[in-house]
Amino acid sequence: MNGVTYGFDDDLINVNLTINPAELDKELDSTALFNEIRNTELGEVYLSRNTIKSACDKANHLFKTNDTTPVTESIGERRNAEVSFRIAEDDMQAVLSVTAPYGGQHPSLKAILSLAKKSGIVRGLGKRHIMNLLEKVKLADAGETIDAVVAKGLPPRDGHSSYMKPLVPNALDRVLRPQTNPDGKTDLRNLGDVICVKAKTPVVKRVSPSKGRVGYTIKGAPLEAKPGDWLPIKMGSGVEVSEEDENLLIASHSGMPKFLDLVMSVDDTYTCTGVNVGSGHVNYDGAVLVNGDVTEKMRVVATGDITINGFVESAYIEAGGDIIITEGAMGKESNDANSCSCILKAGGNIHVQHGQGLSINCGRNVSIGRQLAYSYIQCGGSVTVGQIDNPKGNLFACEIESQDVVIAGTLGAVSGSSLSVDFSDGFNRLVERIDIIEDLVKQLRDNNLRHKEKMDIIAQKAVPKEMLRRVNEAQELFENETAMLNWIEMKAIEMRAAKEQYQERIRIVATKKLYSGVTLKLNKRNWRSDREYDRSEVKFRDHQWHFEPLVS
Repeated sequence: MNGVTYGFDDDLINVNLTINPAELDKELDSTALFNEIRNTELGEVYLSRNTIKSACDKANHLFKTNDTTPVTESIGERRNAEVSFRIAEDDMQAVLSVTAPYGGQHPSLKAILSLAKKSGIVRGLGKRHIMNLLEKVKLADAGETIDAVVAKGLPPRDGHSSYMKPLVPNALDRVLRPQTNPDGKTDLRNLGDVICVKAKTPVVKRVSPSKGRVGYTIKGAPLEAKPGDWLPIKMGSGVEVSEEDENLLIASHSGMPKFLDLVMSVDDTYTCTGVNVGSGHVNYDGAVLVNGDVTEKMRVVATGDITINGFVESAYIEAGGDIIITEGAMGKESNDANSCSCILKAGGNIHVQHGQGLSINCGRNVSIGRQLAYSYIQCGGSVTVGQIDNPKGNLFACEIESQDVVIAGTLGAVSGSSLSVDFSDGFNRLVERIDIIEDLVKQLRDNNLRHKEKMDIIAQKAVPKEMLRRVNEAQELFENETAMLNWIEMKAIEMRAAKEQYQERIRIVATKKLYSGVTLKLNKRNWRSDREYDRSEVKFRDHQWHFEPLVS
């Protein structure tokens, strides 16, 4: 443009604009002039649009009035990158903010580290994060601001409380972990020795609580950790505290150890070589160990665990704890509906190596070593057929009521024999409990609100001295009622969460094949497999059953 000159000053920092009105051909357009300067080597520096417009307006006025006085303005400058730290209120995090330079210098790592030190940041600063941010700034447009978290404090980690560590395994744990031979191969028939302990044998130890991990802020202030608590030892029957170590429990008599719900017990153990017509039925207050078979129509009843190292045929087995049958169990269809001649009842878990024609009822989980067919199962937990860590067994022609996952290698059979799994019972129990608790919450909430109104009225009035004691008692009762309401409301929340978790948990999983004829039920929500599928699972989501193939 005629009459317009611009360029750096002698220090190559500021950009000066000079307009000579006498040499102008026409009035200047500030936007066109700004774009012209931007497209030159001066485009990398900061240019002020307002200053350029002001200079053009002044020159245009002089041009129209034939005034030849030159107009000179500083319209831009080189600007180095702008660097700042933002530190969180709790001093646990710092954000580095860098604005890309206008033709100026980029910050160095050394300069940023120095600024961090001046800002009080002495711990938790990540040089790699800073260098990554600087690389992004080099690629950014001039004036663009890049933020990144570059420093973090370490929150304290509270110590864990003391806990009980069993020193001897449960019988069921032993069964579910077959032994390894000297050649390194796993022998599914070798389940190790049956664990029975003698009197004075250490069975469980209370591990001391940890001190926790001390944390720190980015400014170096230490954050103390809360040490763990010493939790009381829960003692079951048949154990006592060691005289030599108050954190050690020993068996008070010989028997079979059982560690359940953080409580160790040692049950008196009755041992026999088999249960048959010659030995008679077994009814024992404690654990029972049968090193042999249980024959037809025999009964074995115990308040503790029952371990049978043999075969069970059309017998009745009932345990207050777990039932473990290391070989197999077999029965026949009974005249009673949903019943077989071989009945297994347990308050805990049931494990059978393989089974057919069984009626199984237990409060916890059912595990089958190889195969289960033509049986009825009611359990409060899961059903697993095969090794626990890799179930590959077969499950078919059964009716199952479960409250957790049902998993096997093969579900159903080629013949199309039906396999039904019903998850309704556990769900309905939860719904019933939720309804009861919510009714109780409503009743308590109404009472509490009514009592609060009464207490507010009393608080506004002058209370005679002779009535103060009764008013204080009423206030204490009201506070107790409020605490009870809060506790019940928390229980209601927990129960609703348990209902959601139940629906997320229930499913069937076939790790090898899922055949036709397999049906699932949750009240009125049903699903049926109408053909053969490869590895797959069926789970309950959004009030519907959903089939999904297993891809890994």
